[in-house]
Amino acid sequence: QVQVKESGGGLVQPGGSLRLSCEASGVIGSVDAMTWFRQAPGNKRELVAWTNRDEASLVKDSVKGRFFISRGVAENKVLLRMGRLEPVDTAIYYCSVTVGGGTYWGQGTQVTVSS
Repeated sequence: QVQVKESGGGLVQPGGSLRLSCEASGVIGSVDAMTWFRQAPGNKRELVAWTNRDEASLVKDSVKGRFFISRGVAENKVLLRMGRLEPVDTAIYYCSVTVGGGTYWGQGTQVTVSS
């Protein structure tokens, strides 16, 4: 059973930084892709950043230059480094992991940007 766990969220002032971490356990074989989504109150869930086993990656246009996705040192781990945070970045951030044809989700981690 694949389990996905996010960590690193919290309250930060505008202009601050956070690093989110996502780790998948129970994986048999290789992870195909790991993706960060976010969902703000009243909004649809949106893709923030994505990376695959070949280390290709993409980042949502509105966060380019502020958010960076990278694979962690440990296998099946992905980091999302967020800088120059703005109140509009406030949301629950979810990680999804695609492996063996299935997609698995974590419970999410709250990021609040407020003074």
